[in-house]
Amino acid sequence: MSNIDNKELVKTGGVWQKKGLVYKPDGSLSHSRSHAQVPYAYKHKDFLRVYFSSRDDNGYSRPTFIDVDYDDPTKILYIHDTFVLDLGGPGEYDETGAMPSWFVPQANGDIWLYYTGWNRTHNSYRLSMGLAVSTDGGLSFKKMFRGPIMDRSIHNPIWAAQPSVMFVNGKWMMWHISGQKCEYIHDYPEPFYDCRVAVSDDGINWTPTGDVALPFDDFLHAVGRPSVFHEDGIFKMYYSYRHTRDYRTDRNQSYRLGYAESIDGYKWERKDDLVGIHKSENPADFDYQMINYAHCYEHNGKKYLLYNGNGFGAAGFAYAVLEK
Repeated sequence: MSNIDNKELVKTGGVWQKKGLVYKPDGSLSHSRSHAQVPYAYKHKDFLRVYFSSRDDNGYSRPTFIDVDYDDPTKILYIHDTFVLDLGGPGEYDETGAMPSWFVPQANGDIWLYYTGWNRTHNSYRLSMGLAVSTDGGLSFKKMFRGPIMDRSIHNPIWAAQPSVMFVNGKWMMWHISGQKCEYIHDYPEPFYDCRVAVSDDGINWTPTGDVALPFDDFLHAVGRPSVFHEDGIFKMYYSYRHTRDYRTDRNQSYRLGYAESIDGYKWERKDDLVGIHKSENPADFDYQMINYAHCYEHNGKKYLLYNGNGFGAAGFAYAVLEK
């Protein structure tokens, strides 16, 4: 273990030890030619189900899953042979993509899936939030509404997407990315998006609070996939962030992981020095160019982290374990 890791052990009570690549599509399935993006760990009694977004021949995203061993997620027990949620119809908000974001079990056994709907535009894309429900234990989902539960608005002028949802202290809370502007960079309209807060009485009808959980700074021009959990009486968040210029080609500008904490869920303090995991320094590794879209979960007293690497999920996803 390096001196840097030892210093972080002192500061955080642990560092994330990378354990290796879990899954990357081999291209043999028509709905999953490439990408295993935004992994989400959903716990079952005897196995861990990992949902993720995969792409077909047209580059359209749909959610699917694999089942893995709890103690060693690189041991794949089952690969689902189809998608769990199909795309929307012509002109609908999820016509060209449905990317899973957050899964919430309900008291009656149903599972709600909050997801990002994609609409390609003539030179870019537009994102909205959808809500789907599963009545068969998460094997398939159906849209609850034809329209989005959150879209561009006076609060989200470009788009709204990738919600992290929690029912805590008797209320529903959401943290999501909010497109605030676009600027042409190298003749392409690059979006700038921060992380904002919304609340709800029923998990369906959401009201933006106006609170900016993660605002822009000199480097943070875009926040990818906030992942929030409640622990020790405080809210904790892993997230991705990057610069807007040359982030696809320059690893110094591309996604890295950050960490933040909040007492009330509205006002957040960034503590990126405590994140405990970084891009690889080995050019051959799957997370050398970028590291992003993390999801944290716990099993048998251990904390695990699923995360993507190069190509925004094209290189698959890996896992890490918090070592103390």
